[in-house]
Amino acid sequence: VAVLFVGRQGVKGGESRVFDADGPAGQRFTMTKPWTTLLLDDARVIHETTPIQPITAGERGWRDTLVITLRSGGFQGP
Repeated sequence: VAVLFVGRQGVKGGESRVFDADGPAGQRFTMTKPWTTLLLDDARVIHETTPIQPITAGERGWRDTLVITLRSGGFQGP
């Protein structure tokens, strides 16, 4: 899995979390620089991102990422 961070504006949250699939060890971080790329092996890690919220109530904000998933066996079975 590749997660490419495009940008964010006017939001808080969106913390990326990556943990070992077999235990509690892991990392937490917030991507802030455009085109930062996170490469993950789904068989070895668990990954998630916390929800985003507007910094100012009633204002709009956004966080954009591009997620690319490649699987050796494809998505539709053997």
